[in-house]
Amino acid sequence: MPSIGPESAMENGMNEDYYNNWPNDKGFDPEYEQPRPVELSVTGHIPAYAAGVLYRTGPGKRQVEVENGETLQLSHWFDGFGQTHRFQIRAPDDSNTSPRVFYNSRFSTDDVIEQARKTGSLDMVSFGQKRDPCKSVLGKVQTEFLPQPTPSSKNISVTLSINVPGLDPKPEESISRWSDSTGIQTLYAKTDYNAFKKLDPETLEPIGLATQTNLHPELSGQLSGSHARSDPITGDMFNYNLTLGPACTYRVFRVSASTGETTILATFPATPAYLHSLLITEDHIVLCVWNAHVNPQGFDFSFMEAILPTDPSQPAVWYVIDRKHGKGLIATYESPAFFSFHTVNAWLEPSNENPAEMDIVADVVRADSSEFVQSLYYENLISSLDTAKAFQKKRDNSFRTSYTRFRLPAVPSTPYTEPKKATVEWSVCKSLSPELPTLNPKIVTQKHRYVYAVTFRGESTLTDGIMKLDCDTQQAQLWACHGQSPGEPIFVANPDGTSEDDGVLLSVVLDGMRGKSYLLCLDARTLSELGRANVDGAIGFGFHGQHVPTVGGMPTGDY
Repeated sequence: MPSIGPESAMENGMNEDYYNNWPNDKGFDPEYEQPRPVELSVTGHIPAYAAGVLYRTGPGKRQVEVENGETLQLSHWFDGFGQTHRFQIRAPDDSNTSPRVFYNSRFSTDDVIEQARKTGSLDMVSFGQKRDPCKSVLGKVQTEFLPQPTPSSKNISVTLSINVPGLDPKPEESISRWSDSTGIQTLYAKTDYNAFKKLDPETLEPIGLATQTNLHPELSGQLSGSHARSDPITGDMFNYNLTLGPACTYRVFRVSASTGETTILATFPATPAYLHSLLITEDHIVLCVWNAHVNPQGFDFSFMEAILPTDPSQPAVWYVIDRKHGKGLIATYESPAFFSFHTVNAWLEPSNENPAEMDIVADVVRADSSEFVQSLYYENLISSLDTAKAFQKKRDNSFRTSYTRFRLPAVPSTPYTEPKKATVEWSVCKSLSPELPTLNPKIVTQKHRYVYAVTFRGESTLTDGIMKLDCDTQQAQLWACHGQSPGEPIFVANPDGTSEDDGVLLSVVLDGMRGKSYLLCLDARTLSELGRANVDGAIGFGFHGQHVPTVGGMPTGDY
C-alpha cells in the first residue's frame, strides 16, 4: 500500500499548535465566498474530458458574531451553515490549448445566519448541537421539518442532484435527465429530513423549497435519505420516506425520469433509524435498517439526542423491495449489528450454492456502532484544539470504519415472510478508515472492481488521504501529503477508456500549510497527481458533489 504524492513540509517549519503538525482550522470556519466566477491558476494538466461542471456542498461557517458582542458557536460538523461551490472546467478551444477552470461559491443560509446574528439563537432542530446549561443556543424550538418562509432559512447542504424528476415541469422531450452540462435545468440540495432546497445552477442562489409531498401526497414523513439512488440508464430516482409516530412507517418510492410520476413501491412498519443512504440493484431497492435506531420523541432538540446507543444484540435488518414488477417488499434479511453512513453499490449474481438462484451482493462502509457519529463534533476535529488532540490519543477502533461486503443469498422472486440471513463475505481497510466512497457511475448496479474514498488514518483530526481499493485483490493504494486534507474524490470517466478505472479523480483539498484550497486532479489508475487549480481562499470541508461532463461521459448521478 504505497503512499503516493510528495510529503510536503510546513513552509515555516513544524508547528506544535496543531495535532501532528497538521493545520485544518480554516476548513471548519471559512470566510471565503466568491459570488462571481473567477479564473483559477492551473498547474500541471487536467484532461480535456474532465471538462464540465463540478458542484460541491457542505458546511461553511460554524460561528456567528452576535449583535450583543457574544459569539454563537455550533457544536457538530453536520450543523455548519451550508455553502455550495461550482467549478466550471472549460475544454480547450482555438484560443486555449489546455482546460481552464473557473470558480464561484455562495453561502446558502443567509437568513439563518442573520437570525443568529440578531438573536444569538437558532429556531430549528439541529443535528448535534450540545445543550448549554447556562444558555440555550436554540431559541423557541420549532421543528426543522416544517417549511421555512425563505429558501435561505433552511440549512440543507449534504448532497446535490441535478434535474430532479417530479419537482419541476418536465422539459421538452429532447432533453434527457442525463444530458451534458449545457442541459442542467435544475439543481437541488438534499439532507436527511424531508426537504429539498432549489439552487440556481450558475449563481448558486437559493431560489426555492420543496418536500417529498410535492412528489406524492403520502410522502409526508419527517425523515429520508440524503443519498437518493438513481438508475444509471433511465435516471429514475429511488428513496425512502419515514413517518415517525406510535407506529413508524417506511415508504419506499420511485420517481420516473421520463414522466415525473412518483410510485410508492412498498409500505411497511419497521424500527425507526437514522439511515443516510440506501442501495439499488437492476431489479431491487435494498434498505438496510442498521443500528442507528432513534427515539421518535427525541427530535425536539437534535438528531444526536434521538439516536439510541447501538445494541449489539439487535440485528441489522435488510429490506428488499422489487422495483420493476410491483411485488412490493419481497424479503428481509438479518445480519450482525453495525452502523453506516454510506452504502457503495449492490448487484445480482448467481448463488454460490445454487447457480439457479440469485444473490444480492452489497458493499458498504461499516462502523461497529453509531458512536462513530460522536467523533464528528468540532471539538474533536479542529486540529488546534486541545480537546481534538486529546480525542485523537484515545481514538480506538470503535471510531474507525472498514470496507465491508455483504451477501444476501437466494433472493426470492415472490414475497417471503420469514427473515433470512445476510452474511459478511469480507471486511478490509480498517487501518485506513475509509469514508465518502465513490466509484465509476457507469458501474452502479453492476459488479465493480474499484472504489475510491478519503481516509481517516489518524494522521490528522479529519481526512488525511485518498485511497483506491481493488475489490478483487483487496489491496489499496494511497495518495497522501502531510498537511493536505482532501474531500470526497469524484470519479470522472474517460469516455474513450476501456477499463473501469480509466479516468480522473477530482477532490477539493485544503492546504493547511498555506490556509488555502485547490481542486486536485488525480489519475484514477495510479493516484498520481496530474494537475491542480488553485483557489485564493479556504473552502470549507464539504460532504458531497456532482460532476456533469460537457460532452460524452456520464454525470455522477444520485448516490
